[in-house]
Amino acid sequence: MEKNRCLPRTALFSLTAFILAFLFSVPAHSALSQEDKVAIGTEITTIYRAARGVIAKNQKLINDATKGDKGLSADVVIAKTKENYKAATGNDFKMADAGTLKAETQVALLDAIKEVMNNAQPLINEKGKGLKGFLPAIFAKQMGDAFNQKIGGKAYIKLTAPKDYVRNRANRPDKWEAGVIEGKFKDPGYEKNKVFVADAEHKGKPAFRLILPEYYKEACLNCHGEPKGEKDITGGKKEGGKLGELGGAISFVIYN
Repeated sequence: MEKNRCLPRTALFSLTAFILAFLFSVPAHSALSQEDKVAIGTEITTIYRAARGVIAKNQKLINDATKGDKGLSADVVIAKTKENYKAATGNDFKMADAGTLKAETQVALLDAIKEVMNNAQPLINEKGKGLKGFLPAIFAKQMGDAFNQKIGGKAYIKLTAPKDYVRNRANRPDKWEAGVIEGKFKDPGYEKNKVFVADAEHKGKPAFRLILPEYYKEACLNCHGEPKGEKDITGGKKEGGKLGELGGAISFVIYN
């Protein structure tokens, strides 16, 4: 009689359990295509830029010593961020499907904005005080730090700039970022606002990397414009930047 070639029930159960355990142990983002990663990076850097734009547009209000409550609650800033996002993309902001990396990054960034704005309310609403020091770059740094903590090692974001323009040493470009800024973004033929992507290490780990160039707007030149070397309202030295000139970049990482 031919022997039964089927696996014993206990062995079959063990094999099934092993396969399920393996599948669930693989990070969800490891199966993402390059296109998916570009979409996530573009989305998050656009939201990040949109949020910082809210703070830039409201600097005069924030520094108004005659007013107490400025009306810039976390909810207001997020609503205005979504307005800026729509103006930049032509689309309404929509949350991705729950459980996806895109949704996780969206939630982490929106929660980061809420945290930073809630913590900043006493400073922003302090009556009798003019310059608060709550500048777009400060807000962006705090927002990035909060996001990096909330996303749990799956992604990373930071505001950076050409080496000569960096004021906060924590924002200095790493070797890869500096190479893209100097070799790509400063090239007169490089398409404005086009992200650059590559698979490259970040902090010693293999990663997908995306970087979005930033250009000086009128509001930026109050602190970063001409004449070069003159002190701005914060006491820092102006970089001599010109309208439309490359002034920085938003760097985003998805760890493989």
